Amino acid sequence: MQIRDLPYSDPGRPDTRSGPRLLLWLGRNQTAGQAKALAWGVVHMAAVAALPVALGIAVQAVVDRSGARLALAGGLMVVLGVLIALGDTMLHRAAITNWITAAARLQQLLARKTAELGATLTRQVAAGEVVAVSTGDVEKIGWFVEALSRFASALFTTLAVCAALVIYQPALGGLIALAVPALVLAVLPLLPPATKRADEQREKAGYATELASDTVAGLRVLRGIGGEELFLDRYRRASQEVRRAAVRSARMWALIAAVQVLLPGLLLIAVVGYGVGLVEDGRVGVGELVTVYGVVTFLLFPLRVFEEIAMAYSFSRPSAARAARVLSLARTAHTAHTARPDAGEEDSREEPESAPAGDLYDPESGLSAPAGRLTAVVCGDPDVAGRLADRLGGHAPAGSAGSERAPSALLGGVALDDLPLEAARTAVLVQDKDPVLLSGTLAELLDVPASGAVPAGAALAAAQCDDVLTALAQASPDASGDPMRTRITERGRSLSGGQRQRLALARSLVTDPQVLVLDEPTSAVDSHTEARIADGLRALRQGRTTVVFSSSPLLLDRADRVVFVQEGRAVAVGTHRGLLHDDPAYRAVVTRETDAVPAAAGARDPELSELGGSGQIEESA
Repeated sequence: MQIRDLPYSDPGRPDTRSGPRLLLWLGRNQTAGQAKALAWGVVHMAAVAALPVALGIAVQAVVDRSGARLALAGGLMVVLGVLIALGDTMLHRAAITNWITAAARLQQLLARKTAELGATLTRQVAAGEVVAVSTGDVEKIGWFVEALSRFASALFTTLAVCAALVIYQPALGGLIALAVPALVLAVLPLLPPATKRADEQREKAGYATELASDTVAGLRVLRGIGGEELFLDRYRRASQEVRRAAVRSARMWALIAAVQVLLPGLLLIAVVGYGVGLVEDGRVGVGELVTVYGVVTFLLFPLRVFEEIAMAYSFSRPSAARAARVLSLARTAHTAHTARPDAGEEDSREEPESAPAGDLYDPESGLSAPAGRLTAVVCGDPDVAGRLADRLGGHAPAGSAGSERAPSALLGGVALDDLPLEAARTAVLVQDKDPVLLSGTLAELLDVPASGAVPAGAALAAAQCDDVLTALAQASPDASGDPMRTRITERGRSLSGGQRQRLALARSLVTDPQVLVLDEPTSAVDSHTEARIADGLRALRQGRTTVVFSSSPLLLDRADRVVFVQEGRAVAVGTHRGLLHDDPAYRAVVTRETDAVPAAAGARDPELSELGGSGQIEESA
């Protein structure tokens, strides 16, 4: 795999059982690249290791006054110099390619997982954690992958050099062969505390990143309540914690580096002292001593590589564990079919490849949305509404430790969990209460996978986006005043909350899904606009299944049926007027009254009497 061939057509299915298994999986998928880097690394290091041999021959040739051997040494140095330059260049090229391709593979896997989980990702893992994994952790994992081939070539060359020294000069070679493993193992006791400090630094950095992300997202609100300084102080304290943790981590790694300098230096002193004695005794020539000294100096280079691989693994192992945790998040974990009470016994059919038609039903709450009708859902708790909307979209939240995941919603009697992701998303679209608008032109915003039955103009009209189009036309980059060519800033920050909400609604309407689930789609607009949106939504979605979570009487009065959810269960079903007249708890949520208001008071109220109905509750089926 070359950098020019990125992105991968298929990044594969990672082994996410643990961090080391993920690293091993990455290594197996880059065997060719690692082998290439290993080969060039051996060429480079072998040439560097052989250079002291040529230098020793040259020194001995000068002592013996041999011009032929001196010329031979000079030619050997030229050849070794070319091999060193070529090997180093190609090693760097191959190693960096391994780094970038490994990081790109992980980035693609994370992007695929983000697209798979959608808005439920940040409900399972903090947004700051996702940012930290996709940036810093990916870089650390790529660093380890890049260093792995250099470590392998350094290990191979070191073993070969030590064996050659023992053969070439047994007395000095034996001393070096015993000392080198001791130098490598000397830093092992320092690695666990260094790793622990690095983990602490990363955790504090992740918290600071999450805090900064949350602060930026809520900056407008913070300015409104004067809370900027409060959050700024919190971030200052968090950043200082990161700085102190980074200093503590750097001190430990500096100690490891100092040990790696001190111990080889002592080895050099020992080799020179012992070698001088051997020269004086006539057992070793001057050229041989120079050769051995040069080879020992070379061994400092692979020792540095050993230190780097230890540092890279210490950083990448927890990073890989975090990446594996994110990549292991599943859209569903529900495998058993959960039938509706009135659906009868299901057979053991294979998983369908396309979404079936029919009613949308949530077994946990008992909520049912008949096909082709507009169903409004009233929840007293916004969090309950958000979780229920997720389940209706096929994202059943994970249960607590030891408990099973909540059962999936059913569409036409088939669990959404059991549908392929593409089929499930084509069938059911969930719009969160805080939808995100990506940066780009309005045309790009509305260029989403769609059935083609709803044109952009019809969707914008139904969402009452006339004033938004006028504002965008005025900001058009050319004289044509085409609002579709006007750029929208990241997250739609240049627009008001109501404008962002209406554009998001228009985007959802353009997709024209089989089932559309809207969570508080009009909470940021005025009542007049809300009434027109309700009419436009009902007209445009005629004959399509639509579920709206809202407590607005304007939306509720236009719904075909209203489901009242209390404490996570559907407790009443009917029309808005009927429930308003007959159900005090429903009336308290919709009209913001307290539960203490007598039910009889509603009967005496002329407006409520006018809105009254039969109040009969429909069957959930």
